[in-house]
Amino acid sequence: MIREFCEERGLAPMKRQVQAIWPDHSYESWRLYCFADEASAQAFLDHFPGVMFDPKRDRENGKARGVWRRTGEYKRILDLGPLSVPEILRS
Repeated sequence: MIREFCEERGLAPMKRQVQAIWPDHSYESWRLYCFADEASAQAFLDHFPGVMFDPKRDRENGKARGVWRRTGEYKRILDLGPLSVPEILRS
């Protein structure tokens, strides 16, 4: 779905894997889709709701590579727009 969406709009995001880490030490492996401009990122977010990543804020001013320092309370995301975690992986 994501590949199709990007191809139809001529978008070519770079993909990155990060460990999202919350203050309570909960963590998950997340995939980031990085776009060349904010308008492309916003079009993606409008179709696939998600969380905007800001490298300066979320990587401790670029020092923490491969880590996304999250704020707030940890909550597992099971459904995100047209995407969802299969039932067998939900426990």
